[in-house]
Amino acid sequence: MTQMQDPARSRTFSWSDPGINAAHVGRRGGLELLRAMIAGELAAPPIMHLVDMSRMEADEGWVAVELVPQEFHYNPLGTVHGGVISTLLDTAAACAVHTTLPAGVGYTSLDLNVKFLRPVTVASGTLRCEGTVLQSGRRTALAEAKLLDAKSRLIAHATSTCLLFPLDPRPTE
Repeated sequence: MTQMQDPARSRTFSWSDPGINAAHVGRRGGLELLRAMIAGELAAPPIMHLVDMSRMEADEGWVAVELVPQEFHYNPLGTVHGGVISTLLDTAAACAVHTTLPAGVGYTSLDLNVKFLRPVTVASGTLRCEGTVLQSGRRTALAEAKLLDAKSRLIAHATSTCLLFPLDPRPTE
């Protein structure tokens, strides 16, 4: 049996060329780059539009992102998919590390260890995910992220290790 699609339950989104922002990564410090995105001087990365993250704040060693849970985030059980929650946690933790990096230094996530504590639905209200750098060295950085619902209840927690590396100084084409 085929189910008819409800036109009210459709979604369209667009994004800017991610290569434009990538060209700035080696030339700007991490905090400066994130603040330029927050101010609208640079476009938000496509993942922000795909998942529909609504707000970001950044300071040295700290980042917060927000998301309003929607039905399109749901899994077959009628709750927000763990991958969406993990994406929020990874974004907050990794971007917190990014805020500590000077121009010419990049990073990538080595791991993300997530603990899911409560289910999330549209009734959870706006989710706020805060990432904080716990330790940063020459080659790795450790960060944590906490996801809270609209009532400030802890929904999920994660730790992430990021690998730090020098970026290729050659200009991009």
